[in-house]
Amino acid sequence: MYTRRLFQSSHHQWAWRAAFWKHIWCRPQGAHRRTHSRSSNYRAVIFDMGGVLIPSPGRVATEWEVQNHVPSGTILKALIAGGENGPWMKFMRGAITVEDFLQEFRRLCSEMSKTSVPVDSFFSLLTCEQVAKPFPVMTEAITQIRAKGLQTAVLSNNFYLPNGKSFLPLDRKQFDVVVESCIEGVCKPDPRIYKLCLERLGVQPSESIFLDDLTPNLKAAASLGIHILKVNDPETAVKELETLLGFALRIVVPNTRPVRKTMEIPKDSLEKYLKDMLGSQTTGPLELFQFDHGQSNPTYYIRLANHQLVLRKKPPGKLLPSAHAVEREFRIMKALANAGVPVPKVLDLCEDSSIIGTPFYLMEYCPGLIYKDPSLPGLEPSQRQAIYTAMNSVLCKIHSVDIKAVGLENYGKQGDYISRQVQTWIKQYRASETSTNPAMERLIEWLPLHIPEEQKTTVVHGDFRLDNLIFHPEKTEVLAVLDWELSTLGDPLVDVAFSCLAHYLPSDFPILRGLSDCDLTQLGIPTAEEYFRMYCLHMGLPPIENWNFYMAFSFFRVAAILQGVYKRSLTGQASSATAKQSGKVIEFTSNLAWDFAVKEGFRIFKKMPATKLLKRSYHTWASPQCLLNATGMRSYISFPDTSRANASKGALVISPEGLSQPVREQYCRLKRFMEQHVYPAEWELQRHQASVKRWTPSPLLEDLKEKAKAEGLWNLFLPLEIDPEKKYGAGLTNVEYAHLCELMGMSPYAPEIFNCSAPDTGNMELLVRYGTEEQKARWLMPLLEGKTRSCFAMTEPQVASSDATNIESSIREENGLYVINGHKWWISGGHGEVLFDHVRVPKENMVLGPGRGFEIAQGRLGPGRIHHCMRLIGCSERALALMKARSPMQIKVGRKGALAPGLSSRWRSGRQRAPAASTPCLAAIPALPAQTWLNCQVEGFLGVVCTVPVLTVKSRVAFGKPLVEQGTLLADIAQSRVEIEQARLLVLKAAHLMDVAGNKAAALDIAMIKMVAPSMAYRVIDRAIQAFGAAGLSSDYPLAQFSAGARALRFADGPDEVHRAAVAKMELKHCP
Repeated sequence: MYTRRLFQSSHHQWAWRAAFWKHIWCRPQGAHRRTHSRSSNYRAVIFDMGGVLIPSPGRVATEWEVQNHVPSGTILKALIAGGENGPWMKFMRGAITVEDFLQEFRRLCSEMSKTSVPVDSFFSLLTCEQVAKPFPVMTEAITQIRAKGLQTAVLSNNFYLPNGKSFLPLDRKQFDVVVESCIEGVCKPDPRIYKLCLERLGVQPSESIFLDDLTPNLKAAASLGIHILKVNDPETAVKELETLLGFALRIVVPNTRPVRKTMEIPKDSLEKYLKDMLGSQTTGPLELFQFDHGQSNPTYYIRLANHQLVLRKKPPGKLLPSAHAVEREFRIMKALANAGVPVPKVLDLCEDSSIIGTPFYLMEYCPGLIYKDPSLPGLEPSQRQAIYTAMNSVLCKIHSVDIKAVGLENYGKQGDYISRQVQTWIKQYRASETSTNPAMERLIEWLPLHIPEEQKTTVVHGDFRLDNLIFHPEKTEVLAVLDWELSTLGDPLVDVAFSCLAHYLPSDFPILRGLSDCDLTQLGIPTAEEYFRMYCLHMGLPPIENWNFYMAFSFFRVAAILQGVYKRSLTGQASSATAKQSGKVIEFTSNLAWDFAVKEGFRIFKKMPATKLLKRSYHTWASPQCLLNATGMRSYISFPDTSRANASKGALVISPEGLSQPVREQYCRLKRFMEQHVYPAEWELQRHQASVKRWTPSPLLEDLKEKAKAEGLWNLFLPLEIDPEKKYGAGLTNVEYAHLCELMGMSPYAPEIFNCSAPDTGNMELLVRYGTEEQKARWLMPLLEGKTRSCFAMTEPQVASSDATNIESSIREENGLYVINGHKWWISGGHGEVLFDHVRVPKENMVLGPGRGFEIAQGRLGPGRIHHCMRLIGCSERALALMKARSPMQIKVGRKGALAPGLSSRWRSGRQRAPAASTPCLAAIPALPAQTWLNCQVEGFLGVVCTVPVLTVKSRVAFGKPLVEQGTLLADIAQSRVEIEQARLLVLKAAHLMDVAGNKAAALDIAMIKMVAPSMAYRVIDRAIQAFGAAGLSSDYPLAQFSAGARALRFADGPDEVHRAAVAKMELKHCP
């Protein structure tokens, strides 16, 4: 019963379903199942359709409502409305047409939800081929039932489609009898429809079995004497049906399926070849199935007489160089069998492509268990632990093989394995590349410069993971290791890392299921670190420090492999039905690889003494290929020493176009949110800020915060270095966040809206770095959730507070508490003035420990300075845009309706506006009225384009000339552009250096940007104010607010004199 399975989509729908059946049939709920073992009792099997033969659409209703913004439960309520006489029941009896049903159903849904509901799209989705796809296990079971001489029938509540045909997405040839409610005019659980089915089959009730997923339907069948079987899961149901019938309904070989059409091979020529190889006495038909896993070399199960074989072949079509080498697989499996490594017994290698189209080899079929899900569902924790231990043990056995003794000393080159592998996979990736992937580009640059020193050369499997092992059905023993296509001689740690891939992938990863969202301790599965330590212990190795490099390389290789699979899938060459999905996950795996590369960079630089780093001169080098590439990225790299060999720690991304796709998408979402929500709200937020209610949260601001949370634009600031698991923030590097920070700087209210405003950001970072778990729970989590604010109190009225040694406030220990006395003002986070008079604070509130405050402040100064400086660059860009808009010029007219950082909606109101063009075009401002507003795109030197509504004042004249002809204004515009670009590059370089070398190594650059950015912003904003005259000081423009903020930062971040002194001291240390 296809559509009533809707009521099983979630727990909260059970109440609806129960009420529905009780209302219509007034029968108590219950479940019945009778089991018999004698197959002679049965002559027919009757199947329901939805939830039995094809997937239940229950989840479709819920997901469709979410996607179409329809109140949850609307569809279900409409389905049960009216009971027997409701539109749904009449539709399934064929009493009304599709048009009448949809009209009445639309009315019901709209009334219930109080909004227009597009039921036509729901109906289309419900009946589409993707939803109504038959279960292969049921299809095979029906085939086996009919092969044994039993009859089959489908008994379904269904309906007519718009084309006049009944909805039955099945192969009618599979059934002796088909009974449909819309044709018969009767629905289950009416006994008449069951009797009709039995009559047409010509069997008695006791001679039939009925499968359904709903209790009322089963009860009705049981009341007639039909044997019933409730279906909760097709696989389980088939097993239970096998028990009832007394014979197998599934293909004996697990993980196989009928051969895919694109993977078919000529059976006649193969059968002749096999009979010649096995001997003339071999008789009987050849049975051929395809294994349903494997992304590379197609693998088949063959049964011929009493022989069970496995055939593994190259895929068809043009292949990448040295890929899919089945010949090498055959050789190494034959050699390792003699060394005690569990491998299938190989029988023959055929390099004659005329037999089945490509070379292939044959091996004996090894029955056993293949665990495709690394979480090992259904097993006990102790069993899972034993399986992973056995997996680790067999890997150690492979790596302990004497390669010379088994004749494999020339199986691969010895030495420089990883270097050669990196180059090989770079070439493979380039050969199959279909689009630019920024993360892969970074890895291609990073990996060759971080090759570890190899300690040992062994046999390397190359694709060692759980689902390439066959286990004994009753013992935790590995019977065979499969898939040796990528095997060679090399660094064994590559295998260890590759076998841990699943630990870092989510459980719903489409190509390889993962464990990253599983509780491994509860499951009894060792963590990646425990697995690696287990390996080192077995092999007698010390712990390996550069684990992150091996993981980075492993995921890089996976991404390269998937790229090849994806490209082949475009031409139908890939061997797996899920191959096309690989195109969607290549970027995911490459980004994961880059995450490990970043972690490895942090590890290396944290081990290096800061004093040694500071003695080196840091500079920026541009490679010869310095033009923007396809990703918009320049190859700028900051590094110690002048040797290019050391310039390795990643590319300096100087424009948003060079960011990785996920971060670029986040940038675009942030930009869109600013345009749609932040800029239009500025005037209202400014009014609140100037009102008597300014000390209470603005309702509009709080509403925008919730919208930002919903968009995933929240807590973007925490650097990846201190939050590598992305537990608290977005996991961005300092360079990545810098570009987003510039966007937020274009509005004075944006940082708080995205929970990225100082001093909260610094205080949250401080708690992440140094806070105890209790302190994090009490203060960090409320801050991260935006439920509270924080402050930073340093400045004192009586002393020069830029010198921390002048601080007069005191803290002393007394009776297990700290007692604070002091006077603070200009407190960041509110600019209030506070007197601390014997304030008593519990000792557990102390962060890190007494006397370590300056250590904490210096430890987290870096990221906060990047935030301040990039926000200053953002407000400088907006000030420059306003300055340019002060006089007529050649402009790019923006898209219709665009609103961005020039002015808020309030600043646009009340003035005459020209309609914006619907498509971008280059145009001079025409002769419009004196004050005209246009949406303009301002394009910076780096190609950053922001849509800005601008005011043109064609009649604005000073000293007999239009402003545009005044040399001073032109000079101010030019000078401002140059200074903004200089400052941005310096800040990005500092952020880059922090990412690759750490905050200490970037101390000089951080001091320089604290000198440069606030002064630059103050000058640019001052020029813009000068261009606007008195208007520039008014609240009609954000310039005065920007100016005050930029000037204040020259105190908040320390006086320029302090930074100049710090820069000079560090510079003098570098004297030769």
